[in-house]
Amino acid sequence: MKKAALIGIVFVLVVIAAIYYSTANLAAHRVEVCMEFKGLTSCRTASGSTEQFALRTATSNACATIASGVTDSIACDQSTPKKVTWLK
Repeated sequence: MKKAALIGIVFVLVVIAAIYYSTANLAAHRVEVCMEFKGLTSCRTASGSTEQFALRTATSNACATIASGVTDSIACDQSTPKKVTWLK
C-alpha cells in the first residue's frame, strides 16, 4: 500500500472519530414534553446538550403541531407544559 493512501485513510478515520465525538456529547439530555393548547394535545421528544435546550426544543416541536400562526405559536411556547418526562 502506498504511503499517501495510508495517510489518507488515517486522516478520514480521524475526521470520522472527531465528528462522532462532537455529536455524541450533544444528546446529553433527553426529554418528552406534552403541550396542551386550545383543546389540542401534542407530545414530542427532543435531545440537547443542556436540560434547558432539550426542554425548549421539545416544547417548540410539540407546539408546532397544534398551534397555527405566529401568535398562537408564541402563546403555546410560553405556556406551561402539561407533562414533562426526563428520559436521559
